[in-house]
Amino acid sequence: MRTGAESTWRVTWRKPFVRRLALLGALLLIVAGSMLLKSGTIAFWQVASGTGRLVMTIVDDTTGVSTPVRIRLTNAQGEPVVPPDNALAVMWGRFDAAENFASLPNGDFYTEGAFELTLPAGIYQLRISKGYEYLEQEHEVVIAADEEVLETYRMARWVDMPSRGWVSADDHIHLRRSPRDNPAILGWIAAEDLQVGTLLQMGDFWATYYSQYAWGLDGVYHVEDRLLASGQEDPRTHERGHTISLAADDFVRLEDPALSQGPSGYYYYDQVFDRIHELGGMTGYAHQAVTFHGYRGLTLDVLRDKVDFLELLQFCAADGPLHTDHYYHFLNLGFELTATAGSDFPWCGRSPNSADPRIGDARFYAYVGDEFTFETWRESVRDGHTFVTSGPIVELTVNEAMPGDRVDIESGSALRITARAQGHATQIPLEELEIVAHGVVIESVSARDPNQSSERLAVTMSLPVDHGVWIAARTRAGPTQIAHSTPVYVTVSGSGFHSPDTLEEYLDLSGQYLDELQEEIAQPNDSLDHLAWRDRDGLEEQIAETREVIAKLRRELGDGE
Repeated sequence: MRTGAESTWRVTWRKPFVRRLALLGALLLIVAGSMLLKSGTIAFWQVASGTGRLVMTIVDDTTGVSTPVRIRLTNAQGEPVVPPDNALAVMWGRFDAAENFASLPNGDFYTEGAFELTLPAGIYQLRISKGYEYLEQEHEVVIAADEEVLETYRMARWVDMPSRGWVSADDHIHLRRSPRDNPAILGWIAAEDLQVGTLLQMGDFWATYYSQYAWGLDGVYHVEDRLLASGQEDPRTHERGHTISLAADDFVRLEDPALSQGPSGYYYYDQVFDRIHELGGMTGYAHQAVTFHGYRGLTLDVLRDKVDFLELLQFCAADGPLHTDHYYHFLNLGFELTATAGSDFPWCGRSPNSADPRIGDARFYAYVGDEFTFETWRESVRDGHTFVTSGPIVELTVNEAMPGDRVDIESGSALRITARAQGHATQIPLEELEIVAHGVVIESVSARDPNQSSERLAVTMSLPVDHGVWIAARTRAGPTQIAHSTPVYVTVSGSGFHSPDTLEEYLDLSGQYLDELQEEIAQPNDSLDHLAWRDRDGLEEQIAETREVIAKLRRELGDGE
């Protein structure tokens, strides 16, 4: 028995016009497929029917034990595959929205070290990575129909910093966290070979995002050689920058600033910083103080001794990842400032509008020696025993003192300065190593010099000193690969370490930044992102206090002592 639809189809098909149209369509499909095959856009057998099975294991080359890694697996069209069911999955998204779960922004995924996938037959490109200390691998994987491919890959280190007492951290990760999320998030941290992941609860004038369930030791999740800890990126405003506070025993925020009918107090960063210090934490500015006018807030708060660190390395600002202008500004005025770094995941990739933000792409190392705990890490950062990096390793000693230390000598004494950089010939090929004093390069070597290479650079020098100075090391490798240490602070007979040569310039510049902020708050603003004018009276008081500091520095240091 024929249905009405079948009868209609048969009658229609008998018409010559319909038959010709169908044959023409088939011919066009054949021609188009032939052209794509010839151009290499597709492999004919990739679109053929049939699937195969990929079974993969990734192990540490030293231990032979499976290890968490980042996986990029793409088909012949360059499209990432759907992650396996056992991928390490954590909800992520900008402004705390649920953008994805198992897939990362560019389609990569994390695995604990083993997974299985059923895939259409074809040729796939595989990339395996694990932070900067392991060598990245790339492979071609061929999947045939009805066959199983068993692969084991071994991840090899080119450097082992934890064995030398240095642990890596990302100070700027945005992920909502409950206790149940801890294992998966720690898996992400392990896959990027970080020892410390700081999860920042973010705020603005109106609300908070990326909630953390606990603070201080109560918020630490520590398993073997890795840990998660809570921090905050709050307050953060367009007029005076974004702040970060680390390792405090509680979250600090004025209650409901948006509900205030008068001054909100949200722009009084100093009150938050004072409370963070009371709670055992550390305070700093994000984004190199470049974006969101962070240099204005840095001026207000560094000159009044409220700030411990600056996020010196990150890919958010244009022409990153390293911006030293504001860092050298306040170092040259004689203020200690520890260098940290962070990714700002899930926002910032390695190029403008990048779809590839990565946890740990900008990171910092802290020296903890033989004992790694949350407390030893916090003390190391507090003491400034750090360097920041997007790949290379840099180490510095001045008279055997490490970054963050103070060295006091007598006038005319000579400093013994040693700096070393380490990279890898193909993955992180070193180009140059520099020793910087008061923002000026005083010695440098390149990989082309005798006894130097793209894997190791070293400088040893003697420097006579009759005035205080800060000394740092920095190194460059491939594109966007750079490292910079926190300085060693050298004083002479107990004096400061400011730069007489740039003192007036930087004091004047500090005054200009205060002028900018004063102009910003002079009149009401209708923009919901520019509400500093509501806290005008309190900000005017802070500006006046900071101008007094500038005047004092000009009086006391202006004679070039």
